[in-house]
Amino acid sequence: MSATASPVRWDRTLWVQCVCTALVALGAAYASYRHGRDFALRFGADETTAAIWPLIVDGLLTMATVELWKTNHGHQTTGRWAAWLAFAFGIVLSLCANIASAPELNVFAIAVAACPPLALLLAVELLNRALKRHRFETTSETTAETEDMEEIKRETGQVVRLAAVSEPSRPPAEPTAEQRMWAYYVAERSKGRMPTGAELDRIAGTNNYGRKVLRRWRLVE
Repeated sequence: MSATASPVRWDRTLWVQCVCTALVALGAAYASYRHGRDFALRFGADETTAAIWPLIVDGLLTMATVELWKTNHGHQTTGRWAAWLAFAFGIVLSLCANIASAPELNVFAIAVAACPPLALLLAVELLNRALKRHRFETTSETTAETEDMEEIKRETGQVVRLAAVSEPSRPPAEPTAEQRMWAYYVAERSKGRMPTGAELDRIAGTNNYGRKVLRRWRLVE
């Protein structure tokens, strides 16, 4: 029987963060387009240029965001810095356009106008951190499974070498602790239940060895 590798799982919190980031991006894009168009018209752009200007800024932000997510899975340090530079430049332009569209220059009006680009900036950074954490946890699980499989192979090789010794050359001996565990394990599995590591320790008279043996047998099932 071969061991099955555990699939990469995305927990619910990561999905919620992805959905919320998408909602923040859509809301910020809508508000930034209206404010950016008014900003461009106010400072000398014609109707056509004013309609295109917010798309340029939002397009730059979108490209930088996608590049940040791509470089998050690799080691492209230069590409990541360039992506952050483009993202920061787009945020600054969007922030200027949104603040300039405030009807009055007071704290509350500026806070409302500056909210969309700042919310987008924070949402992207939080999502990047969540993706990094998920990637680190997935890598740690894969490394642990690989180490377990290597340990199983080494122990299996030792069992095979011991089994190759002829019976007459060895004096009769009592069953080992692992053999007693295995007999109990097979009996319980035939009843349709999975014994615990504590039960195996009690049968064999060992201490904290049953869990290790049980984990090995589960992996090779």
